Amino acid sequence: MLRVLALLMILPGALAAKGEKPGSFDYYVLALSWSPNWCLREGNAKGSSQCDADADFGWVLHGLWPQFEKGWPSYCPSSFRNPSRSMTKSMVDIMGSSGLAWHQWKKHGVCAGMSPTEYYELSRTAFQQINRPAAFRKLPRAVTLPASLIEDAFLQDNPAIEADGLTVTCKSNAIQEVRICLTKDLEPRVCGRDVMRDCTLQKAEFAPIP
Repeated sequence: MLRVLALLMILPGALAAKGEKPGSFDYYVLALSWSPNWCLREGNAKGSSQCDADADFGWVLHGLWPQFEKGWPSYCPSSFRNPSRSMTKSMVDIMGSSGLAWHQWKKHGVCAGMSPTEYYELSRTAFQQINRPAAFRKLPRAVTLPASLIEDAFLQDNPAIEADGLTVTCKSNAIQEVRICLTKDLEPRVCGRDVMRDCTLQKAEFAPIP
């Protein structure tokens, strides 16, 4: 017992974190996920309604994440009531599922320093102001492509965003997400160094919308 106590004194970080102060962060990361790739690798196995044949999801909102210049807050203590089922369900059209909307509030939204209603409204505004290249919705079959092609397409359709204000991530040899850095006023800005993790795959898998 004494050895355990001594270890905890040496490693204060070993105690469970209670989360940072809500509203105390530097900028947002808007994460857009390519739904067909997620469905092939995870969603279908989970039986997610996001992956139904008639769902027609392309780029969906994974989340709007408060971010520090280095690192990010999560699971902050919040004085606001959790969102209702109707509130999370109202986000399905851009997030794919109410479960994701709930999870994003619990992990990230609580750190934004606003109510669930305000957070979801801000998330929708951020999502809608980004032009998502229409060409990706027209693919007739699965393809492999350079991850940089995804970045180039977003930069071309969103001229206010600089190359250092956007990053493309991959997972399991496939395009995973486009992450765009925004100020608290939702203006494009340069990403912090820990966010810039560009996927360098030349043959990243990219599934079509069913």
